[in-house]
Formats: sequence, C-alpha cells, structure tokens
Amino acid sequence: MSAPVTDAIVVRAENLSKVYQAGEVAVPALNDVSLTIRRGEFVAVVGSSGSGKTTLLNIIGCVDVPTCGRYVLDGQEVSRLGDMRLSRLRNEKIGFVFQTFNLLPRLSALENVALPLFYSRRRLARSAPREALQRVGLAHRARHRPAQLSGGEQQRVAIARALVTQPSLILADEPTGNLDTRTGQEIMAVLQGLNREAVTIVMVTHEPVIAAHTGREIRLQDGRITMDHRIEKPVVAEQALAEMTAGARE
Repeated sequence: MSAPVTDAIVVRAENLSKVYQAGEVAVPALNDVSLTIRRGEFVAVVGSSGSGKTTLLNIIGCVDVPTCGRYVLDGQEVSRLGDMRLSRLRNEKIGFVFQTFNLLPRLSALENVALPLFYSRRRLARSAPREALQRVGLAHRARHRPAQLSGGEQQRVAIARALVTQPSLILADEPTGNLDTRTGQEIMAVLQGLNREAVTIVMVTHEPVIAAHTGREIRLQDGRITMDHRIEKPVVAEQALAEMTAGARE
C-alpha cells in the first residue's frame, strides 16, 4: 500500500521546454512538458536514452532551469531563480539518490548521511543522521565506510542521506541501475516503505519492471510526455523478494 495522495501540490510544471546550444546548433531536450505531482505520490519517469527524462529530473531538482515555461516547487516559483537561490532551495526542499551512490570513501556511513546538514539552514536534531539510517534499516552499519558495505547497503546510505534534511521531495536517478535483481528489489522495498510514510518520490528509470513498483508512470519520448497513467496494482517489492527466496529453495 502506498501513501495517501493529498491535494497538496509538490511539483507543478507548465509548458516546460529546454533547448541546449551545441555550437550554432540548437538541440531541443524538452518540448512543452506539463505535469503535476502531489504530496505522497511515487512517480516513475520512463524513457529511452535521449528522451528528455534526465533533463526533466534536473529541472525538477533545481539543477537546471527551463528555456521557457513555468515551474513551481512546493508552492514557490523557481523558473527564473538565480544560481544562489536555486542552490538554497535545492538543499532545503530536495533529496537526491544517484545510480552511483556518490559516497565519500573516507567517511563512515553516518558521516556521509550527515553531510547535507553542513549546507542546510534548517536546525535539525543531532540525532537526525542516525534516525535516517534507522529508517533504511542500516543503523547497525553506521561506523562502516563505503568500501566495507555492499552495493545495496551503499545505496541505502545514499537514501538516508537524501532523507536527513526532511525534504519535500526525493529524486532518484536510476537507483537500481548498478545493482543485481535481488538487491534492486531490496532498494525498491526501502523506497516503497518510505512512500508509505508519505515521502514523495520521483524516480527516473529505463526499466519497466522497476517502474511497475510505483503508483504512476510518466513516459517521455523526444522530449514530450507520451503517456501518463496510474498503476492500479504496483508490484510489492517485499512479495517479489519472498517469491525469489521461495524459488531459490525449490
């Protein structure tokens, strides 16, 4: 079961377009994209390479700005903010999870999770990093460095790091892309568990089987939304893991 979706709008994008300049050549990446994401949704953005999904994620994540169109994040118009204000909004409102984990090798899991707090203006409890690790089931590995952790454990640390500032939105870019099938299901179980706690998640993936774990799929092609539909019965990762275990025993 996913979180109840509320009327509160976290992401509102209206007629977003993005054009990059490659020398004298204009390269369109997004073309008139409009969408709304409400608090409590778990959304998959799906598309092949070059479809525009990474560009869309970068704009939603305040890493990039649209060439034209309007973007409102958690009630704040951000389409034309400067770099400094974009950075501040990004640190306060968004948590990022990457395919390659992006953990600092010399720091422990707990220290990696705590890093965003150095850039946040919000005052959070000193226990926040440990509590974030607890939420992803990894409090017992707090003192371990990334090299001492499995790939799945490293991704759990990355998810805890994204959670530590209590953001309005988690953006996950191919979070299972570097993991085997079983570990990928374990990470999807973590994300589904967070979504049941009302965490809003937007996930980019090129794998339909991963998108099937979410409550809504948005498909991009050539910079346009070609499909946007609800998934009535998402795959439950914990059930998939149980079936894998039963199959391995037979």
